[in-house]
Amino acid sequence: MRSWLIGLALASVGVAAMAGSAAQAQAQAAVDATPAGDLSLKRVFASPDLSGSQPRSVRLSPDGTLLTLLRPRADEKERFDLWARDTRTGEERMLVDSRKVGSGAELSEAEKMQRERARIAGSKGIVAYDWAPDGKSILVPLDGDLYVATLDGQARRLTDTPGGQLNPAISPRGGFVSFVRNQNLFVQPLSQAGSGGAARALTTEGAGTVHFGEAEFVAQEEMDRRTGYWWSPTEQYIAVERFDEARVPVFSRAAIGATGTKVYDQRYPAAGTPNVTVDLFVMKADGSGRVKVDLGSDPDIYLARVDWLPDGSALLVQRQSRDQKTLDMLRVDPTTGKSTVLFTERSGERSWINLSDSYHMMKDGSLIWRSERDGYGHLYRFASGKWTQLTKGPWVVTGLVGVDEAKGRLYLTGNKDDVLEQHLYALDLKNPTGLTRLTERGWWNGATMDGAASRLIVSRSNPSQPTQVYLADATGKRLSWINENAVVAGHPYAPYLASHQPTKFGTIKAEDGTTLYWEMITPKMEAGKTYPVFFEHYGGPGTGQQVTRGWQGALPQFLVDQGWIYFKIDNRGSYNRGKAFEDQIYRAMGTVEVADQLAGANYLKTLPFVDPAKIATYGWSYGGYMSLKMLEKTPGVYAAAVSGAPVTLWQLYDTHYTERYMGNPKTDAAAYDASGVVEDAGTIRDPLLLIHGMADDNVFLDNSTSVAAKLQATATPFEMMFYPGYTHRVGGPGVGEHLWKTILNFLDREVKNKPAK
Repeated sequence: MRSWLIGLALASVGVAAMAGSAAQAQAQAAVDATPAGDLSLKRVFASPDLSGSQPRSVRLSPDGTLLTLLRPRADEKERFDLWARDTRTGEERMLVDSRKVGSGAELSEAEKMQRERARIAGSKGIVAYDWAPDGKSILVPLDGDLYVATLDGQARRLTDTPGGQLNPAISPRGGFVSFVRNQNLFVQPLSQAGSGGAARALTTEGAGTVHFGEAEFVAQEEMDRRTGYWWSPTEQYIAVERFDEARVPVFSRAAIGATGTKVYDQRYPAAGTPNVTVDLFVMKADGSGRVKVDLGSDPDIYLARVDWLPDGSALLVQRQSRDQKTLDMLRVDPTTGKSTVLFTERSGERSWINLSDSYHMMKDGSLIWRSERDGYGHLYRFASGKWTQLTKGPWVVTGLVGVDEAKGRLYLTGNKDDVLEQHLYALDLKNPTGLTRLTERGWWNGATMDGAASRLIVSRSNPSQPTQVYLADATGKRLSWINENAVVAGHPYAPYLASHQPTKFGTIKAEDGTTLYWEMITPKMEAGKTYPVFFEHYGGPGTGQQVTRGWQGALPQFLVDQGWIYFKIDNRGSYNRGKAFEDQIYRAMGTVEVADQLAGANYLKTLPFVDPAKIATYGWSYGGYMSLKMLEKTPGVYAAAVSGAPVTLWQLYDTHYTERYMGNPKTDAAAYDASGVVEDAGTIRDPLLLIHGMADDNVFLDNSTSVAAKLQATATPFEMMFYPGYTHRVGGPGVGEHLWKTILNFLDREVKNKPAK
């Protein structure tokens, strides 16, 4: 479960648009926005985006001469086209127009679910692309089929088949296009692409419950693994996952739409039930020579990560135990499938292993590896069976950005200087005690690098500046703006700067003395006046922190314009504070995080400008669960609560997420019973608004209907708004505005405008 805080989540610290878009300026002029001053809810959800156009997937071409990205259309902010910018001249051009090239065909149910897992379910047009290694063409999936775009703006169609293609990729040397079709892996020589009939199935057994080349549900949803096949660097071999869902229970999920209902028999691995059976094979590029990888004697494991050594001589496979307390790194011989354990990570008794993508295989055979073995996420070097710690201290390495093996330098992100800021650092492998910060204080930064670790694409934002992006050299020196995104005349947010209020930060203490960080935005206050509070929370483990010095988006400022104080706090159990901070939620969901939110509410009530009787709380997904728990366990503290798409019975949620923190319900039944909210729902006495998408395939609608039935059976008043056809994301044109009108009408009536007793 990754956070779905609709509209109010931290703005993505990804990349912002290239400056100077004439289309954006034209669209801005056409928007029906409130005149300069306060924001309107209509404008918050209209196009263009108030944060500035937010493209995705910014990359450098293999030769570095082009910078490519997916840019949203100025008149339709959820539709993306492929653009390129010449890094030498600054000239921009559209490479693929999704409206002209695409067929408009409806996506397959499998691709819709993949997009849901990737949190891009509302996006249209082009959502991904893959550079050919020679830099002369780009593979573009669009509307379920595949296209090859050349740099002159031409695009030719590769596939034209019903059902669509999943997980498309260009092989490492550019010889093949590969994809999954009808649950089998196909490979097509790129030189013959478009000639028809050139695609060849490397597997043929995929059907029914058997899938090849795909990632299973929990791998996509909880493990951040999106694919189920991996090319060797030489194109000699492909490692291919096979999974069989036959053992996984079938849940009948009703996708209730506006004009009808579809019933899906979805295999869903709820906590305590069987997972898929996973196998891994290695085969040649023509499908011959298939061997099965030895994953061990225990079939009930997770295939966490698969990578090839740089020379293609062996596979590195990360095998995670079902209880997620053990992670083995296997070295696999691709010719025989035989595996040996290189090393093992183990958690404490009341903890778990967090998976990570922060690792790198060096050409000399050593491995750069992120581990939490000393209580914080840090980088280590594993060589000849020995470990060398490269970073240390009471802070967290959040990502490995790049490795320059020739110069012996690592590039990483972390919060060494400030827990509320993420910075880019360089580390010299010959002198790992020295860490050089490459980004400016006062910002939340993200970064990517080219394969040679010679240049950086740095994105940054702060509470008063939407995301900016620049190109930098390996020392962090800015070479040029990709987008300065300055909030000046012509920027969508410029008309509202006059009402923009600063974000304040502070700390309080939890019950055990742990420091908790909060953030707050207040209206322009009048002396002697008190204000209601919109108290947002998420609270769950395994997700990024919520309180940062990053851009928050326009919605919190709209709430402040409406007279609310906007407030949130990061409770124990959340990420980026070390394992001791996170582990306190182990077998204890609905306890420490509720107590820490209460500490935040009690702090608010001490402030002279806060109306202590008018603190409203809101959360989505795990935050929706928290809303219900907070009303049950701390009655009378919150004037009202909004619960969006909540988990109400953890036995209904998936294995990998739930068992990581709660154990198996068959052996840890007491923890599950204590964490649920349905049984005690009848004790709720404060106003409640319950919201859910009626086609949610992540947190099933059953979670909300279960608690609704309990509230009704106990004659407990509450309000409810369910959205036909919407999944775990309730948003998009029109609907996002309706959602927030519903929330604010409820809170205005029950909190802000409610007369004092």
